[in-house]
Amino acid sequence: MAIMPVVVGVDGSEESMLAVQWAAREAAWHGAPLRIVSAAAVPPCTRLPGALPPAVADALRAISVRALGEAATRAADVTNGLIIDTDLLTASPALAGTPPVAVSASGAGAQMLVVGARGAGGFAAMLLGSVSGYAAAHAPCPVVVTRMATSAASREVAVGLRDLHDADAILGFAFEEAALRGASLVAVHSCYWLPAGLWGPGASEATRRAGIDAEQACAEVGRDLADVLARWQDKYPAVPVRLDVVHGHPARMAASYSAHVELVVIGRGGDPATGPAIAAVQQAALEHARGPVAVVPVP
Repeated sequence: MAIMPVVVGVDGSEESMLAVQWAAREAAWHGAPLRIVSAAAVPPCTRLPGALPPAVADALRAISVRALGEAATRAADVTNGLIIDTDLLTASPALAGTPPVAVSASGAGAQMLVVGARGAGGFAAMLLGSVSGYAAAHAPCPVVVTRMATSAASREVAVGLRDLHDADAILGFAFEEAALRGASLVAVHSCYWLPAGLWGPGASEATRRAGIDAEQACAEVGRDLADVLARWQDKYPAVPVRLDVVHGHPARMAASYSAHVELVVIGRGGDPATGPAIAAVQQAALEHARGPVAVVPVP
């Protein structure tokens, strides 16, 4: 059976070229081929590629072709013997010629899709580009958003666990990444409320009771997650594991860990009832991360 490729999107920017180097190393670790894709940019005022003057369309395609060539050279320089394929994505009318949708769709049948946090069209003030933001929210496979400054201080992979419902889907990806790197895994469960020890003497009894109940619930989830981690460690006995139950906003915790681990793994929920809240956490984590973040779709 064919091994699913690692896919990386490029647009010619240096940030996307660094994403190619990251993806090439990842593909080598997985023993997988690398597929490099690029979609020609379309001016915002133009809805369909056919509406562009031929000279403009040719110039935009030429930019993508050059980006693919440079990316293939970068990837070949990273590791020897890697199977590299390049693909200039042709937008269909359904895609309306937009690179975010085309690049996101290229993740179908892939192990993962890798994109830089910002591309050539991003503004300096934007922390997350349109392609990376769209792909992280919609791609059918795990999406890794890389950053230009990625100097991990510890050989660890951090995985953010919200509850038992999404733990297995996320942990499968996180354990595999830790094993490939020879890294340890730190599982982080964030409890976001004001701890009882910080309440002032004027706090009402109801407030105190609610906080105590929340702490007990968090402790219970922590014990359940520890049981789940133990089951996964049986499958990956060579990966050292620890569970961190921390107090703080989940997005802030993810960004904090990203400053000193090799990869942060978070989930992308699919429940319409909780999706908006999860999406907000995911967006904030990606915008403020200081290293690569993997977003794993959760059934």
